[in-house]
Amino acid sequence: MAKLTAIAVENIKPGPRRREIPDSGCQGLYLVVQPSGRKSWAVRYRFQGTPRKLTLDGALTLATARKAATDALHVLERGHDPAAAKKSAKVRAELAAANTLRAVAESYLVYEERKPADKRLRTIEQRRATFERLIFPVLGGRPIADIRRSEIVKLLDHVESERGGRMADEVLGVLRILFDWHARRDDDFRSPIVKGLQRTRPIERMRNRVLCDDELARVWIAADGMGVFGRYVQFMLLTATRRNEAARMTYSELANGGDWLIPASRYKNKLDHLVPLSKAAQALLAKVPRIVDCDYVFSTDGKHAIANFAHLKMRLDAASGVSGWRLHDLRRTARSLMSAAAVNPDHAERCLGHALLGIRKTYDRYEFRAEKLAAFEALAARINQIANPPDGSNVVKLRA
Repeated sequence: MAKLTAIAVENIKPGPRRREIPDSGCQGLYLVVQPSGRKSWAVRYRFQGTPRKLTLDGALTLATARKAATDALHVLERGHDPAAAKKSAKVRAELAAANTLRAVAESYLVYEERKPADKRLRTIEQRRATFERLIFPVLGGRPIADIRRSEIVKLLDHVESERGGRMADEVLGVLRILFDWHARRDDDFRSPIVKGLQRTRPIERMRNRVLCDDELARVWIAADGMGVFGRYVQFMLLTATRRNEAARMTYSELANGGDWLIPASRYKNKLDHLVPLSKAAQALLAKVPRIVDCDYVFSTDGKHAIANFAHLKMRLDAASGVSGWRLHDLRRTARSLMSAAAVNPDHAERCLGHALLGIRKTYDRYEFRAEKLAAFEALAARINQIANPPDGSNVVKLRA
């Protein structure tokens, strides 16, 4: 039995049959030469009196093959079968790959997407985007059970420095939801997230931006010249609705033009929400061109609801000269205008679809249609007074 050398291994030619050439330089190591010329390595040994063979994976050099064979024989000396240990390690690796943070997150997102429409998470796409942009590039390939608290803190530090504390808290919230969901399904998993990792306080995350009268007049007048998006912005203000609730409104949800019933599947509190439309809101909808075979009220392509809000909002900001506000701030502005118009606070909260507190939530099923209609009419009158004052003091110079 000759001692193999690297040059000898390279120069060995294949024969008509498969050959195993022993290496006297390493006990139990064999060079396997196939008729095709392919070469590999194997270790032969006896475990509990039974001959066994361990195939070494990969195109190994002579030196690495000897090292792998020596390691296998050390396993044998400790009373374990090297082939079984290799199989077990492979299984562990496969399990680890199936339980990376990315794999678990994908399973969680599928779980949410398969829920019935009335129970489906409205922010699922936002969470998916947070995973894709901020979490997967850093922790996606890590086995979820191996992720340490220090890694999460490091990720939050980076996000906070690059995007601010609010975004860091959004990442933390998404991770907490994922870890809690996984912990309910895995006997051994324990979430590494603890209290005190937030970067901002809840009071700091609450927005309080409200458009003043001058800003409201500028935005309203500029929206007049922005087609469908402009009408959409004005409609949001007249109905005090959220961005997607108004954007995805369909003609099927309108009852004779006078009432708009937002189905529970599209509303935040998972309950149907009735919005009696003021005369101003109805007149505004009449100005929106209806596209044949399109059920969406606000659409630019006849196939999808209006979107691309960031780009359109930038144009509105440039035209009106008002910046530093979000579309959702219109809802807060509308609620404030209702108070200014002396609308009953209880009725105003009903207009916004806010849930009742205590026992009223269970027993008070009155829809308050007449009261809400009166509130929306008062809101429309207040907006008209600001945007079109009788003395013409709303004349503002808009940018081209």
